[in-house]
Amino acid sequence: MSATLFGVETPGLCQLPGFARAHENAVIALIGAIAAQAPFRTMLTPGGGRLSAAMTNCGQAGWVSDRRGYRYERTDPLSRQPWPAMPGLFQTLAQNAAHQAGFPGFTPDVCLINRYEPGAKMALHQDRDEADFTAPIVSVSLGLAATFLWGGPTRAAKAQKLPLFSGDVVVWGGPARLTFHGIAPLKPGPHKLGLRYNLTFRRAL
Repeated sequence: MSATLFGVETPGLCQLPGFARAHENAVIALIGAIAAQAPFRTMLTPGGGRLSAAMTNCGQAGWVSDRRGYRYERTDPLSRQPWPAMPGLFQTLAQNAAHQAGFPGFTPDVCLINRYEPGAKMALHQDRDEADFTAPIVSVSLGLAATFLWGGPTRAAKAQKLPLFSGDVVVWGGPARLTFHGIAPLKPGPHKLGLRYNLTFRRAL
């Protein structure tokens, strides 16, 4: 399947508006349980800066960033314990979204959870740290509305803007798997959370 951005079909990209809305409260509660075991933290970049969105992980490994670079680790660097297990609801939601988007058989082994406060953003980047580029990325938005930036095969490509609301899911894979993407600075809004959670499911190991 493909999404249409400014009238142009984008193979490998699929937007599923409201796909996760029915599970919003349950997923938020599970995020709280995960964060109680593996707290949110703002990670250091290899260049010495800090990401503006706070992050935690669940699943068989977690994505981490520090002076040594970007990578997946099976244990939380803060606790030296395994990351929390991925809840069954997370697995089912990601699998169903991938199937709906035309990627049947997707079984994620990790879930990155980003917490965006107003003003937080994510610069254009590629998801290149995974072992399996044939698997899609499944991205779930909860809370405040956000502007998803969808670029091209290089960082210099002009990014298109895709509004995302609580419960929306975006899936990309195949020819779109390594597209540069990001999040514009988050604006305040009326959602009860007062922030945005983004869950991205991957096949990383």
